[in-house]
Amino acid sequence: DINLENIIESIRLAKKAGCRFRTGPELEVTGYGCQDHFFEQDTFFHSWQSIAKILDSDLTDGILVDIGMPIMHKNVRYNSRIFILNRKIIAIRPKILTADDG
Repeated sequence: DINLENIIESIRLAKKAGCRFRTGPELEVTGYGCQDHFFEQDTFFHSWQSIAKILDSDLTDGILVDIGMPIMHKNVRYNSRIFILNRKIIAIRPKILTADDG
């Protein structure tokens, strides 16, 4: 998946530059233009698969990583931020206000 590859490369570059915090764009795991795919369960499942690959590596050792992805909680879809440090999810922050156009 090209989005996951881009996220991994971004984290590697940030670590190489000595950064202690890396943030990515909104919905970077899926891409912003998923449209109707946000109504499909697979979109959420595959997003968590991407996060699992990041957690299973040493990418987040020593760097706080902020990743944008959709999540579902109690059958409600959220555009969210996932914060990972040292191979652990330390916070999930749903977006409170969304754009009026989608």
